Amino acid sequence: MKFIKKLYDWVLHWAETPYGVPALFILAFAESSFFPVPPDVLLIALAISIPAKSFRFAAVCAAGSVLGGILGYGIGFYGYETVGKPIVDFYHGQAVMDKVKILYDQHGFLGILIAAITPIPYKVFTIASGVFTFDFWSFVFASIIGRSARFFVVAGLIWKFGPTIKGFIDKYFNILCLVFMVLLIGGFVLIKYVV
Repeated sequence: MKFIKKLYDWVLHWAETPYGVPALFILAFAESSFFPVPPDVLLIALAISIPAKSFRFAAVCAAGSVLGGILGYGIGFYGYETVGKPIVDFYHGQAVMDKVKILYDQHGFLGILIAAITPIPYKVFTIASGVFTFDFWSFVFASIIGRSARFFVVAGLIWKFGPTIKGFIDKYFNILCLVFMVLLIGGFVLIKYVV
């Protein structure tokens, strides 16, 4: 745990440098396939430092995350045994991979979207998507929606409420993700059956 805490502090220090935005992109990219510290940490620090740029930071974070997710998909598709399996094992993610497969089998695209938004380790989701050969473009589309939703909700809260919202986000982050996921999927269901 000391190692993770040191990584966490190292990630946060980038918010105080002129390289915060490139570091956010690289962190989001790396976290999508192997890095243990989520980019939300740096996103929150940057957005609190300049709330007017919150949505720009969220866009950078989402772009890095989706592109890194494509790398994770490639790891699962082309190199699971040599590269992907050690990553999944490190995060004790085999059970998560099984859940992702069940969600995909039962719900198709919505299953991918659910997995992309929920607080399961995104790197395990991306690798699992490659291993199970999910439709690549559905995976990319779900990743764009899911990761953008996650980061833009955080940015929106900070833009609206400023630094005072940080404690609330930290405390209720997983619940906020789940509520947003329910609303988003509810919208898809509504469109499918009503329109």
